[in-house]
Amino acid sequence: MSISLPLSLLVLNSAALACVWVGHCLSRKSIKFQPQELADRLLQVQENERHRLSRELHDDIGQLLTAAKLQSEWLKRRIPEELRGQCSVLCDTLDETLTKVRDVSAILNPRQLASLGLEASLRAHLLRTLANTSVHWSLECHQRLTGIPEEMAVAAFRITQEAVTNMLRHAQAENLLVRLQRLPQGLSLLISDDGLGFVPAADPAREGQRGMAGMSERIDQLGGTLTVASEPGKGTQIEALFPWAPRALERASTNKVMH
Repeated sequence: MSISLPLSLLVLNSAALACVWVGHCLSRKSIKFQPQELADRLLQVQENERHRLSRELHDDIGQLLTAAKLQSEWLKRRIPEELRGQCSVLCDTLDETLTKVRDVSAILNPRQLASLGLEASLRAHLLRTLANTSVHWSLECHQRLTGIPEEMAVAAFRITQEAVTNMLRHAQAENLLVRLQRLPQGLSLLISDDGLGFVPAADPAREGQRGMAGMSERIDQLGGTLTVASEPGKGTQIEALFPWAPRALERASTNKVMH
């Protein structure tokens, strides 16, 4: 025996199936775009966490170390002569630790980017990072970099920071060149060393090259391009291009080289 369904119920069932199908399609579409959204969100979370850690190091731990140093100096003036040598060592250790904490805080959150600009901030970072090494380095920038968007400056700073760290850890390089250029199509960053070199991975994240993966994520977030040229024994050259936003293209192309 067949059971006939009311027309209204059939229409309702059809509408429900249509809604399920549309929801399925939208879900697939959202999943398609999810990886890039997650990558962007991850970079933002990382940057926020770096800023938080930097503040804690600078404000909390830095203040505690400063207080401990002042107390040690007060104690040094009041203890017997034969103990002052050890107290001096303690003061020096606290002073060195405080300097290192401030350096780490500056690396985590380069506050000078907003006040000094990208070129001066990179120069300060290279001076601080390479001061006690045998690496000969140069930073070339022959154009004004005023008006660089904050997210672009942060990305260029972080990519340089990561490249220099990798060089010190693995490359055994003697010479390093960092070059910034303001081009009509965007900001160009070149980082070149004469170290041991390596074989760049096609998929850095999958093959464990986390530093290179982080660079790629930062440049992808801004719609730019990253090129890595390296091979064992022949050094490494990293080129990044950060494109201008459409409204800035005309303004960027009119900037003149400083003589």
